[in-house]
Amino acid sequence: MYYGYMKAKWNERYQGAAFYYGQVPNDFIKEVAGTIAPHSKVLCLAEGEGRNAVYLAKLGHQVVAVDQSEIGLEKLQAFAETNQVQVKTILADLNNYHIEQNHWDAIVSIWCHLPSPLRKKVHAECVSGLKTNGLFILESYTPQQIILKTGGPDNPDLLMTAECVRLELLGLSFLLRQEIQREIHEGQGHDGMSAVVQVLAKKCIGDFK
Repeated sequence: MYYGYMKAKWNERYQGAAFYYGQVPNDFIKEVAGTIAPHSKVLCLAEGEGRNAVYLAKLGHQVVAVDQSEIGLEKLQAFAETNQVQVKTILADLNNYHIEQNHWDAIVSIWCHLPSPLRKKVHAECVSGLKTNGLFILESYTPQQIILKTGGPDNPDLLMTAECVRLELLGLSFLLRQEIQREIHEGQGHDGMSAVVQVLAKKCIGDFK
């Protein structure tokens, strides 16, 4: 499948000393990190070189980072050591990785752009993988990003809208679900005005919308 074939691309992108998306955590993660309960078990999907995982570990969370790039995860581990924190890494293709049910206090999906059939599977597992009151945090590009050309994939099937995310995350209550344009400057990978969807959602039994 598409995602697995991208491994070589990501390994090439992450080679070298520079961090392709920089070492500063994503702005949306910084904005909503305070909503995650202290000392939470946090799963970061498609985490790459680890800037968000390390940031969350520095806040005191138990962080597990999944990615298919061994080079990205090696850099993540070195980055975590430099910052004197621990992050557990799992080398896995999301085609094959299974999110443990009722296990996570928070799941983070930042720029995790997948083919829509795989994305629907992963999102369904995110819902079942959260504990009650667990949080799902997502930022991804929308189809409008193809026009802006400031980062992200150019395949519309890999992009998301607020409505498709709503349909794929049935079982979560949305605290925030919006499409906006904002300036993003993250290393050489993302630079400029960008069209994004942002989601902060909670697993509240009996309160789905």
